[in-house]
Amino acid sequence: MKSQEEEYWLSLALSGKIPRHIGIIMDGNGRWALRRGLERTEGHKAGVEAIRRCLPALEELGVEHCTLFVFSTENWKRPQEEIKFLFGLILDYVSKYKHELLEHEICVTPIGRWEELPQSVVRALKDVVRDTKQCERLKLYLAINYGSRQEILDATTKIVQDFLTRAKTDLGSITEEYFSNFLYTKGVPDPDLIIRTSGEQRLSNFLLWQSAYSELVFTDVLWPDFQPIDLYKCVVEFSQRDRRFGDIRGEEDDNEC
Repeated sequence: MKSQEEEYWLSLALSGKIPRHIGIIMDGNGRWALRRGLERTEGHKAGVEAIRRCLPALEELGVEHCTLFVFSTENWKRPQEEIKFLFGLILDYVSKYKHELLEHEICVTPIGRWEELPQSVVRALKDVVRDTKQCERLKLYLAINYGSRQEILDATTKIVQDFLTRAKTDLGSITEEYFSNFLYTKGVPDPDLIIRTSGEQRLSNFLLWQSAYSELVFTDVLWPDFQPIDLYKCVVEFSQRDRRFGDIRGEEDDNEC
């Protein structure tokens, strides 16, 4: 049962433009735990609950695609015990809560160098991909062992291999569309909105190529505290932006060039 305030913000969000694809940098698990005198692992557990709350809210809004930044290539610098715990959480989420994904018709696809993870995690991810591939209400991309710079390097390597294999010499054929087909996100629309929680204002190597024209919304809410109402508010802020993609249409006459 939603509160009156939640109903208000949901209604307001639905009355405006809805982003087709939302990317979320789920930041603040560690600080959430620290402020409560808890171990960092407790913050990560609470972060999983925030995911479970927000996926149905994305469907309510009619969002078609969502990318969650789960584990970055930089996260390998963390203590080994924390990394091991995070892998356990990923395995637990896609196994224990698979019924929720199926119930809400959520199709799961991992992106990144996820096949380099421990085999137990890789198997669980392959299983959830197989079991949810027919789901169509929401396409959920889990960015795991993901780094955008690495993604661009990997794409460049594949392009060189493609040129060598096909004996291609026309460098002019390397268009944005051609390049995009070698990214982990091939066939996925670019994110319209990227949300980062915890008050930090940076992309942290997340979807750098794809976010060229994304709207960015930064909220001070720590990820474990993130509620559907916070998602609605971010979408309302998005709908109030004037997206011109480099064009000048919609600008007011302010005597500027």
